[in-house]
Amino acid sequence: MNAESPSTPASSDAGRVILLTASHRVAPGLLSWPAWQALHGADRVLCADEHHPQLPYLREAGVAVEHARPEARELVDACAGGRTVVVLPGGEGDQALTDGLARLAGSGRVTMPDLELLPGSYDLPGARLLDLVQVMDRIRRECPWSSRQSHKGLAKYGIEEAYELVEAIEDGDRDELREELGDVLLQVVFHARIAEEDEEAPFSVDDVAGGIVEKLIHRHPHVFGDAKAETPEEVKAHWLRTKAIEKQRDSVTEGIPLSQPGLALAAKLAGRVRTAGLDVPLPKGEGIGYELLALAAEAEATGVDPEAALRAAARTYRDTILATEGQ
Repeated sequence: MNAESPSTPASSDAGRVILLTASHRVAPGLLSWPAWQALHGADRVLCADEHHPQLPYLREAGVAVEHARPEARELVDACAGGRTVVVLPGGEGDQALTDGLARLAGSGRVTMPDLELLPGSYDLPGARLLDLVQVMDRIRRECPWSSRQSHKGLAKYGIEEAYELVEAIEDGDRDELREELGDVLLQVVFHARIAEEDEEAPFSVDDVAGGIVEKLIHRHPHVFGDAKAETPEEVKAHWLRTKAIEKQRDSVTEGIPLSQPGLALAAKLAGRVRTAGLDVPLPKGEGIGYELLALAAEAEATGVDPEAALRAAARTYRDTILATEGQ
């Protein structure tokens, strides 16, 4: 393979073969300029797949495409006399063709044309998310288990995956972190796919993504607008002011999920009170619950996550247990 420009003539009478690839995650017809140059300058353009997604756009652009599946020797012969042949890969025969070309080149008995792999389009960052959406759509339609799931039925898995993600973060395991992020992402895509089927208020994964994009832009005026924020504290102040305007809550407790772990709930309530500047004394009572509430409020006030602190202590306790058992 070489890296010549598609407009460069072949270096010998053996000609040139250009294998033109394109990402299926990019809309057909959106090809690079070198790809269009190669297509318009080729002596022949071959494609084995008569349903190749690029074909309608190539023909509209005046590119004559032949439906053909040449073997390696036939392709080499087609380049004789310095001709350039562009091949649009697509289908089960691609590997056989490239393997055949490699064998001919390795035999030393055939004068080979120049061989070039030319990417006609590239995946953009996040392009594999399109694959995830397509796979999830098919699973929802065809899998006996997945097709029957509901938001409520999947709720427990969302909680489990979130905890497993936190554990991977605390363990510092990069491979586990990547896998658990994928599991959490799956829950988001799964719920969004189910939501599409709602008869009264359907929404899709695009609606979910669009909503969070708008929220992020709106809550980061120091990035997307004219506001200034030089420190993390100023950024947080921007975020809280914008969020307060958006939510227009009747109470500082509004929007706090009561089903979250106890220490996190206590810290969240204490944080809302502190941020709002309210003077709300902690309830007095006997029992470990009130003591834990006071400790959680104290931790939040000093910038400590009580849930994370307790998990760290519990993990140390677990290691001590394991060490003791091993003696």
